[in-house]
Amino acid sequence: MTDITIIGSGNMARAIGTRAVAAGREVQILDRTPDNAAKLAAELGGNTTSGGLEEVPAGDIVVVALYFGPAKEVATHFGDTLSGKIVIEISNPVNTETFDSLVVEPGTSAAEQIAALLPGALVVKAFNTTFAGPLTAGSAGGLSLDVFIASDSEQARNDVAAFAAAAGLRPLQVGGLHHARELEGLELLIMALQINPAYESFNWGTSLKIID
Repeated sequence: MTDITIIGSGNMARAIGTRAVAAGREVQILDRTPDNAAKLAAELGGNTTSGGLEEVPAGDIVVVALYFGPAKEVATHFGDTLSGKIVIEISNPVNTETFDSLVVEPGTSAAEQIAALLPGALVVKAFNTTFAGPLTAGSAGGLSLDVFIASDSEQARNDVAAFAAAAGLRPLQVGGLHHARELEGLELLIMALQINPAYESFNWGTSLKIID
């Protein structure tokens, strides 16, 4: 039985897949290029399977590990196929030419727009504040990573929190899906710091952490 389907084969797909395997979850990798999915599945090891986008996502949790544009295309592609499933949306809709603004209108978010394309799914915003390097390692600066979780479904939040905890991460539930707006805006600032020459040591290896 597949627990988690990851759509995509890039750095974040690899990072989340690594944490999923570490948590003992059964993983399926799907990608528009099946060979890329197969390579990542082989790298992750365990009982990880792979396939193309013509296959039905088998996991109860489906992670769309893609940039915002491709994520919308995938959501449109699968549509009602994802009804009843938990769909984790991880993207940051950042203008990557300037890193000075988001490409979604005020009062909405990437996660909410994906949710509108998947009315039958339980959409969760998570993992958008974790860069791939630290997430693959499972920690940064000797500290576990915080994973901020937003969804209108309490059960979906709880299930994603359980996955994050099993993966060695600290889940922090922040409330309804509308809070994806704050999470995406916050990560815009964090991403801008990564390219700021005044902070050359950051280099996409930082992690957002609440110290208590």
